[in-house]
Amino acid sequence: MSFSDVDLRMMAEALRLAERGRYSTSPNPRVGCVICRDGQLISQGWHQRAGEGHAEVNALAQLSDAKGATAYVTLEPCSHQGRTPPCADTLINAGVSRVVVAMEDPNPLVAGRGITRLREAGIHVDVGLMAVQAEALNPGFMRRMRGGLPWLRLKSASSIDGRTAMASGESQWITGPEARVDVQKLRAQSCAILSGVETILHDDAALTVRADSFSIEDVSAQALDGQWRQPLRVIVDSSLRTPPTAKLLAGGGEVLIATRVTDIAKHKALMAAGAKIVVIEDDGGGKVSLPALMRYLADRGCNEVLLEAGAVLAGAALRAGLVDDWFVYMAPCLMGSSGRPLVDWPMTAMQEQQAVDIIDIRAVGKDWRIQCRVPKAQHNGLEQA
Repeated sequence: MSFSDVDLRMMAEALRLAERGRYSTSPNPRVGCVICRDGQLISQGWHQRAGEGHAEVNALAQLSDAKGATAYVTLEPCSHQGRTPPCADTLINAGVSRVVVAMEDPNPLVAGRGITRLREAGIHVDVGLMAVQAEALNPGFMRRMRGGLPWLRLKSASSIDGRTAMASGESQWITGPEARVDVQKLRAQSCAILSGVETILHDDAALTVRADSFSIEDVSAQALDGQWRQPLRVIVDSSLRTPPTAKLLAGGGEVLIATRVTDIAKHKALMAAGAKIVVIEDDGGGKVSLPALMRYLADRGCNEVLLEAGAVLAGAALRAGLVDDWFVYMAPCLMGSSGRPLVDWPMTAMQEQQAVDIIDIRAVGKDWRIQCRVPKAQHNGLEQA
C-alpha cells in the first residue's frame, strides 16, 4: 500500500501529538489524531489522561462539520465501551470518509474490531502508515497486551570504574544534578517505580517525581490541573523490614510492598502508615518472585516500570530476563575496588558473559548516559513484544 506525502505529513503530526501524553495517559496508550480536508489540517487532538476524551474525540470536538474529512490516528480506534464511548462509533457518526491508522490495537477488546466497524460503515480505512514509530510510543502497553508483562527499565548510576556505592553503602551522590534531573523524567513517564528494601534502609528514598526540579516543554500538558501524576511506588521486601517511618510512606501517593510474609499481624504497622501489602509467590529461595511481581503489576495496568535498586535486585532482574532497557549514568570519577559493583551476577568464564545492545550514548551534564537494550534471546523464554 502506498501513502501520499500528505498522508506522511499528517501521520507525523499525529505522532507528535501522541508524544505529549508521555507523562499523563497511564494506564492507557499515548495516541494522537489529526483531521484534514483537501490536504489541509483542520483539527487535532491527543489523549491526555485515562477517563477523559480519546484523541479522536478531542480532535472532532473542535469541528462543527467533519463530513468527508480524513482522520489520521496513531492507534486503531477503540470499538468497546470503557470509561468513554467507542471512538470508532464517534468517527462514524461524525461522517468522516477515510481513516488512516498507524497500527492495530493489540488490546484483545479491540484487536481489529475498530477497523472492521469503520469499514462496515462504509469508511475507507488504510492501516500501517508509520507503524514502527507508533509502536515505539507505547512499548509497555504493547508488551502488557501481548505478553502480560510491563516494559521494565533499569536505572543504574556508577563511577567510571563501575562502582555504585562505597563498601559502607554510601552512594549519594555519584552523578551530578543534570543526571538526577534526567532520572526524574524516567520516573515521570513510568506507571510504577520499583525498588528494594535495602534502598529504603540505606537511603530512605522517597522515589517520587519532583516536578519542581526540572521543566518540560508544555508543562500544562504533562501536569494536568497543575498536579503531577505520581507513579505507584513498589518495594520488594521479602522479610517485611520496611520501617513504618520510611520517607516514602509520608509523602502521599500509593505505596505497595511486595513480600513473602503472610502473617497479617506483621502487616498492620505498615498498613497503618499507608502502605498496601501484597504477598507474592516464592521464587524457590524464600524471596519474592520477580516474574510473578511483574505479572501482578501488569494486571494492575502498569505499562512501564522503572527499577531503581542496588546491585542485588538489579542483578536478579537481569538474570530473570525481565529488563528491557538499561540506563547507566556513568560519572567521571573512581570509587575504588572495594566499592559495590553495578550488578550482583557472579560469572566465572567468558562464555557466561551477557551481551547488551547499546542504542544511545549521550552526555548529561558532566556524566554520560548509556542506554542499553537487553536482547530478546536473553529473556529466558518470557514472551516479548
